Amino acid sequence: MPAQIQSVTAPAGAGATEARSRLGMSGGAAFLFALAAGAAVGNLYWSQPILGTIADGFGVTPSTAGLLITLTQIGYAVGVFFLVPLGDLVNRKVMIPASMLLSAVMLGVSALAPSFPVLLVTLALVGASTVSGQLLAPLAGDLATEEQRGRVLGVVASGVLLGIMVARAISGVVTDLIGWRALYAAVAGVMLVLAVTMYRLLPRLAPRARLGYGALLGSVLRTYARSSTARWLGLVGAAAMATFTLYWTGLTLLLSGEPFGFSGTQIGLINLVGILGALAAQQVGRLYDRGLAVPAIGAGLVVALVSFVVSGLAPGSIGAVVVSIALYSIGVQAVLVLVQTRFMSIDPASRSRLNTVYVVGNFVGGTIGSALASTLWGLGGWPVVLTAAGVLLVLALLVWAVQRRRAFA
Repeated sequence: MPAQIQSVTAPAGAGATEARSRLGMSGGAAFLFALAAGAAVGNLYWSQPILGTIADGFGVTPSTAGLLITLTQIGYAVGVFFLVPLGDLVNRKVMIPASMLLSAVMLGVSALAPSFPVLLVTLALVGASTVSGQLLAPLAGDLATEEQRGRVLGVVASGVLLGIMVARAISGVVTDLIGWRALYAAVAGVMLVLAVTMYRLLPRLAPRARLGYGALLGSVLRTYARSSTARWLGLVGAAAMATFTLYWTGLTLLLSGEPFGFSGTQIGLINLVGILGALAAQQVGRLYDRGLAVPAIGAGLVVALVSFVVSGLAPGSIGAVVVSIALYSIGVQAVLVLVQTRFMSIDPASRSRLNTVYVVGNFVGGTIGSALASTLWGLGGWPVVLTAAGVLLVLALLVWAVQRRRAFA
């Protein structure tokens, strides 16, 4: 077992809490967690930029191919709700690699899918099995010391965001070079390697909850009812994620139309600017450790709003678009990382269940944003999309202003 992640086996209860408090993670271990989490969540997004290519390959319409995204996301939501809470109940040293292994198998089957209906099923199963990223974040919180927890969770959470950005940015480029089937085969190989690596490196921690599975799921549903902090934090996270999908979907429509007329590969390369946000977000966890999370969340919301103003004032300028992407990514991803870190600190013994609540809430927000994007674009294009996203951020900023000394502190 590498020294950077110490292995402790302890019984549930106070003794386990005391033992876990002595654990720590090096920067290298946090990076490995971020890499594994980002690779897992990125599996949800490989198909988004290449739907046209997949549609042509199977002889279906692009709108029909869009079902791939829908079923993958539904599978993910189901997996998060029914599987992630088990992180508080079972041995994660086994569960996390097993989830990665199942993802690898489903990705490999997707690469070989003989028909579109088969691909629909396999990608839905990819979504349901790619929950290891949401198991790794709570585990990182358990392994980190109190003094380093914000930094560690910031690195891992930003790794998830980075995985999303990288998958969306390079999917079209890689597909143009080797084809979408080879892309999925390569990703399956990566997940297999990560599954073996994580099994070898993860420590064994005793489960903290002694509940039946039904009671475990019930405790997830009761989280919002019992905690006003969870409700307010969840609202801000969901609003931020709604703007995330609104912004990036609208941006694709903007860059693919006049005056830009960019190809999918060019759009992917422009989207790489968004990686700056994920890299910057890796550092915001340090602000949490220093007690600066509350002002940093407010500042992140303001920076994201400024990005909308920059792009709105010069929608035909690629320079303005690039600046907008950089500012938005830094602002909104800092908000998402800090809110998630604060969310999982509500009850250290229930981090997996808390993360379930947070991720499902963000999924709902993201789904709403995706559903609104095309409609709002039809009503007035980029300015209307930006206005709607701006309204959501203003609402989040108002919640932050009212609750900053309670829910956010």
